[in-house]
Amino acid sequence: MAAPAAIKRLDPNAPNDPAVEAAFQAVPATMVAEIVDGELHTMPRPARPHANSASALGGELYGPFRRGKGGPGGWVILDEPEIHLGPKPDKVVPDLAGWRRERMPDALGPEGAPSYYELAPDWVCEILSPSTEAHDRGKKMRVYRREGVRHAWLVNPLARTLEVYRLHEGQWILVDTFEEDTVVRAEPFDAIELPLANLWER
Repeated sequence: MAAPAAIKRLDPNAPNDPAVEAAFQAVPATMVAEIVDGELHTMPRPARPHANSASALGGELYGPFRRGKGGPGGWVILDEPEIHLGPKPDKVVPDLAGWRRERMPDALGPEGAPSYYELAPDWVCEILSPSTEAHDRGKKMRVYRREGVRHAWLVNPLARTLEVYRLHEGQWILVDTFEEDTVVRAEPFDAIELPLANLWER
């Protein structure tokens, strides 16, 4: 998979350059587009291991935490939402994101609401791939930290690992790293056991 392409701006404190915004709008649906620190990043749609793990994880969490089946409910969990954060704004597309229901009582919003969200999630998950790992670990994690996202997961389907981070006093704290086929309880979804083998199954 090719590395993300980037269009840069000169002034890091200025709003996004109109040319960057126009390029963002022009990215075809076959690509994933983000603006972080005023730069446009375009990435191909995920490869199979990436898509497989993201879909499996969403399926594991949806019933217990969104529907309340076998778990406490109380969450809105979305696949690949476009989220606009900060004054620039940064426009990010996490593989999965979750909001506590009391912060987002209506996931659809009023009629005519934009397709993107402007409320920072309570939890994000990035599925790492060789071409996007540096971007996900670096710039995107800094955006999530700045916006007060409380929890972040980094899943590596090739290495078969789950890294669990918690925001503490403005810094990311690595809570734990789980490997292979471990059955885990990982915050903020530690109300249930999560068999990691389900994320890697073929």
